Amino acid sequence: MNLTDRPRRLRTDGVRPLVSETSLNATDLMAPVFVDATTDERVPIESMPGHERVPVDEAVARVEEVRETGVRAVMLFGIPESKDPEGTRAWAEDGVVQEATRRISRETDVYVATDVCLCEYTDHGHCGVLEPGAHEDAHLTVDNDATLDLIARTARSHAAAGADMVAPSGMMDGMVGVIRGELDASSHEDVAIMSYAAKYESAFYGPFRDAADGAPAFGDRRHYQMDPANAREAVREVRLDVEQGADVLMVKPALAYLDVVHRVREEFDHPVAAYNVSGEYAMLHAAAEKGWLSLEETALESLLSIKRAGADLLLTYFAEDVADHL
Repeated sequence: MNLTDRPRRLRTDGVRPLVSETSLNATDLMAPVFVDATTDERVPIESMPGHERVPVDEAVARVEEVRETGVRAVMLFGIPESKDPEGTRAWAEDGVVQEATRRISRETDVYVATDVCLCEYTDHGHCGVLEPGAHEDAHLTVDNDATLDLIARTARSHAAAGADMVAPSGMMDGMVGVIRGELDASSHEDVAIMSYAAKYESAFYGPFRDAADGAPAFGDRRHYQMDPANAREAVREVRLDVEQGADVLMVKPALAYLDVVHRVREEFDHPVAAYNVSGEYAMLHAAAEKGWLSLEETALESLLSIKRAGADLLLTYFAEDVADHL
């Protein structure tokens, strides 16, 4: 062996942090927060250990808990008091996300992003208005164009309540453009859009649907979310959102799609976000409970891998726990 070629010299404890290629900070993280209009007390989410649905009256306290760990940004998800076929509570002025956003924006300095989708608000659990006959025909699901106006109204209502960023997640064609137009026309030009630009129809979402009460009542979402087999398609999807005015580009899920995160990072100059989703969180907890791995170490390694792949912003249920140890 050539004794001048000794990469191990840079792996000792003293120098290792100095030459680390990837860093993770609390300010890279965004924490999901579930606000529930149907309860007056915190409700643990069984499939997501450590997380709860919180009533509107505790939204500020919950966000302050996040802030204490050094995480400065949250994503709000809402569980409404009632649902209907169009999801009308999604854009109601007194809706659960709107009221929580007003309180959080007024009483804290946390950066507030809001999930913009209809699945938590529709009685059928799909992400928009259904096409006629959708209940009987699994090949018919969401009427894309009829849904666009509703998600634009939802985004506007969130911005009016004080959201700093809106995050459309329904994978409707043209959603970023109509939201940008609606925000600009209503004097919310400074509200950013983080588009779920490449969102896959994934089996890793199971615990989230438990948390947000948003599972489809029939069929699935493969007709409007992406095929897990496709990566080149993701670049096309992301490019469309860039052209329509997206400020941040999200890939969801994260760990099973690190190649897609990397492709998006290489192709576009925009900030890239990745959603370390509920199933990715729950499976590490389940393995740790059996003593098969260290939760803290594998959580940190997982988030580092997402950052290393090219993500600038990580939306993760590990945000608080990891931030506490950084």
